[in-house]
Amino acid sequence: MKLLAIALVTLLLGPGSVKAADKVRLSISAVDVSFLTAGVASKRGFFKNENLEVEIIRMNANVSITALSTGDIDYTMVFGSVVRGALRGMPMRVVASYMDSSTHLLIARPEYKSLKELKGKTLAVSTYGATSDVAARMMFRQGGVDPDRELKIIQLGGERARYAALKEGIVEVAVLSPPTDSDATRSGLNVLSRFFEHYRMPFTGVGTNTRKLKEKPDEVKRMVKALIRANRYVRENREGTIQAMMDWIKVDRESAVATYDSTWKIFSQDGSMPESGLQLVIGQAKQAMKIDRAVAIEEVADFGPLRAAHKELGIKSR
Repeated sequence: MKLLAIALVTLLLGPGSVKAADKVRLSISAVDVSFLTAGVASKRGFFKNENLEVEIIRMNANVSITALSTGDIDYTMVFGSVVRGALRGMPMRVVASYMDSSTHLLIARPEYKSLKELKGKTLAVSTYGATSDVAARMMFRQGGVDPDRELKIIQLGGERARYAALKEGIVEVAVLSPPTDSDATRSGLNVLSRFFEHYRMPFTGVGTNTRKLKEKPDEVKRMVKALIRANRYVRENREGTIQAMMDWIKVDRESAVATYDSTWKIFSQDGSMPESGLQLVIGQAKQAMKIDRAVAIEEVADFGPLRAAHKELGIKSR
């Protein structure tokens, strides 16, 4: 009788009764700890729990912004680039921040022990204006070096290309991210600066097109929720995150452990975008783009999806 009842219910509901997962595309600029939130959300089922089928695509930041504006991708995690895109008048906004500082670091050849010793030398960044470029310039300024006048800066693309150029002596210093630092120190290279030791500001987050915000606010909210849950997992589950890092980034356990222990505290607990941090990001963008007018936060950020996600998760927005 029970089997008959179940069969009848299944027949009445039909195959269309279960809503198909929303298929979306999310871009990241590297498969490293900076974008681990996306990897954990995928590996640990947080996207699936929000009825999202997410294709994670690696793209350079400038390509991501173009693709986001045209609708070829739905979301990107290159937070600073979305802010700069919005300031150019492109139809996009940041909606959440998942790292409270950058994971970028400056690694130099063995003969260099301080940033000041690198005056007149060559720095490798990914692309001009990308987050790695901005972070590198900020670290050099903090270390007493004017990057615009006292360095030669070249763009070499992805992490592997920059690291290879550094090891081969093509450049004297490169801006890189964990877990590359673990291998670099074992190879005798020197880590001279870690961004998060000097600055607190939104680094990776999620941004989307303004059309998506208008037409599919529930989907955006679910994306924000999934990534918040991934960050909670990172902060609360050391061993599970280390394993996810090994699986997703493809690193050995020693590197994964060192990376986790040095970075877990900068994973945001709730995806919040504090005004002070946003103003720092906006200030960097204005400087790079030579904008001298006042910029309202609403020009680059939409807090609606984050507030909705916080309400459902029982988080008090800050």
